[in-house]
Amino acid sequence: MAGVKIGSLTVAGMALAGLLITVIAAGALTDSATVPLNGAITGVNVELYTDPYCTIPCTSLNVGTLAPGGLATQNLYVKNSGTVAMTLSMAVAAWNPSNAGSYLTLSWNRAGYALNANSSVQATLTLSAASNTGSLTTFSCNVTITGTQ
Repeated sequence: MAGVKIGSLTVAGMALAGLLITVIAAGALTDSATVPLNGAITGVNVELYTDPYCTIPCTSLNVGTLAPGGLATQNLYVKNSGTVAMTLSMAVAAWNPSNAGSYLTLSWNRAGYALNANSSVQATLTLSAASNTGSLTTFSCNVTITGTQ
């Protein structure tokens, strides 16, 4: 599983007992889906769902309470609604508070995955907390899942 290690210069965190992961999209030859904190979803050829049949749009993710040294996982389904294959990637930004990325690491099992046109795949996001999280009690962040053609 490829990991995204977030340093102390990264901005903002993941919400402890109600984590909302925001997926942001952009790019001329890049297709992504956006899941803002308010629950709306938009995208171009990359869509996110909570069910394997891709019928329930993913508007938020909640990993629950995470203890120091603990792990939390969340599944979602990534669908390529375009006409060409794309390679998936994930990035994390906007940690809140800004030092949360010093204590938390978000990774997933689909880094570099080639997703064929008009197909979907289950993705598992794993949030890992350091054994010492300092005074960190709540956190949030933005997660971008991108499909590049």
